[in-house]
Amino acid sequence: MHARIRRIRIRLRLRRILHLQRFTRDERGIQLVEAAIVVPIFLVLFAATAEFGRYFYEYTTLAKAARAGVRYLCTAPTEPIEDSTAKNIVVYGNPEGTGSPILPNLALSHVVITRQGGQVATIPETVTISIAGYQHQSIFNLGALINRTGVSMNVDVKPSVTMRFLLTQPPPI
Repeated sequence: MHARIRRIRIRLRLRRILHLQRFTRDERGIQLVEAAIVVPIFLVLFAATAEFGRYFYEYTTLAKAARAGVRYLCTAPTEPIEDSTAKNIVVYGNPEGTGSPILPNLALSHVVITRQGGQVATIPETVTISIAGYQHQSIFNLGALINRTGVSMNVDVKPSVTMRFLLTQPPPI
């Protein structure tokens, strides 16, 4: 009887091994595991692409607005009223300063006008308009996602445009 019990135990062990081998050939559910690994990576890549696209849009919009303001100042006399008109062109897109800003939270205080070279008071060589203090507001709050209050994806958008001053003749006396 001892040999018979041994054969029965061996058969039961072989059945268990064969039963476990059945799972090694079974590939059901593998796709779900792969998706669980890959989907978060794709979501992070998609979010990063969307944020970069929004930042690039804001930067190019501000650079084009600054370029329009500098073009205006390069052909206008150097007077304080012209500076406020140029700031309106940069922020609102029109010289009167009516309507809404071209980007949310953009204000006249963000526009910095500098003149360099030449006779700075009357005839400068170059005129520069730069945007200072305007921050890109990200869609995804990284600090809340990783539970840190000091982490932020809000970065400064600082385009700057410089052109030569075209009015080289001094104003008539």
